[in-house]
Amino acid sequence: MKKDMQQERIWAVQRFFAGEKPQSICASLGHARSWLYKWIERFVSDDPLWYQGKSRQPLHNAQRTPAEIEEIIKMVRLSLYNQGLFCGAQAIRWEMQELGIQPSPSLRTINRILRRHDLTNRRTGRYQPKGKSYPVLPADLPNQTHQADLVGPCYLKGKGPIRFYSLNAVDITTGRCALQPAFSCSGQNVIDGFWAIWKRMGIPKHIQVDNEMSFFGSPTHPRGMGPLIRLCLHHHIEPWFIPPAEPWRNGVVEKFNDHYEQKFLNKVTIHSQAELLHASLNFEYKHNSRYRYSKLGGKTPLQTLAALNKKNCVFPSRSRLLATH
Repeated sequence: MKKDMQQERIWAVQRFFAGEKPQSICASLGHARSWLYKWIERFVSDDPLWYQGKSRQPLHNAQRTPAEIEEIIKMVRLSLYNQGLFCGAQAIRWEMQELGIQPSPSLRTINRILRRHDLTNRRTGRYQPKGKSYPVLPADLPNQTHQADLVGPCYLKGKGPIRFYSLNAVDITTGRCALQPAFSCSGQNVIDGFWAIWKRMGIPKHIQVDNEMSFFGSPTHPRGMGPLIRLCLHHHIEPWFIPPAEPWRNGVVEKFNDHYEQKFLNKVTIHSQAELLHASLNFEYKHNSRYRYSKLGGKTPLQTLAALNKKNCVFPSRSRLLATH
């Protein structure tokens, strides 16, 4: 069919230059004069392939994202990735808005560009809660509820394997985190770790943890109150223990533990205990000042805390400190 159309165009032009009238040519072929004149104009343009059809697609698509914006999206994504930050479409859009880059493309456009250049990362699914319902602790104000977990044992990359643990805590309202490494998961190290975290984050009204032995007590005295429970009750903090084998109940800190493993443990080389403490505090500050979350409206944890206009320091008075120690 395509060859027939091309041959028809050649015959029409040949008949015209042989002296046949345009009306006769168009009537026999069933075309308008404009069709004949178009192919005559193509013929005299000295194009050897003048009889072949051309695409009607416009040379410029007004709806297509400018090439400059595409390059900016790729560069912003690379920058976020190299810094160990979130680098999805939403994080890229927030970063571009922060930099004042206009026009600001939609999330759909950014996702399309990332797929086009094979710059997408697969994400794991969320936890699927199962079993009985569990009360949800309030999280309307800073330091209203913290979730905490003990990660480990982990190992330093020094001359010999040095085992350590990391006590990680997250403020549910603001997303602020705190990390406190320890080289033992004994009860004393746990309460020392919580005390150091509360000095930086403030004392919460509720603390939610799992059934780690270091949190609830010891198997020798299963009905006795462990050091953490006594510490919490002394400072009017309500300790909450999630049901056994249901880690999604502590979903916020569990998700943070994934980031901690991917962005810290798997990327930072540490050789000594002093380096571990310093690197942990650096990661804590980086997370709180740079990481943006959808649930926070694209703000970082520290920006969220500032927007709430609430005092961060909710620490016991000096008299209570002396009474404790």
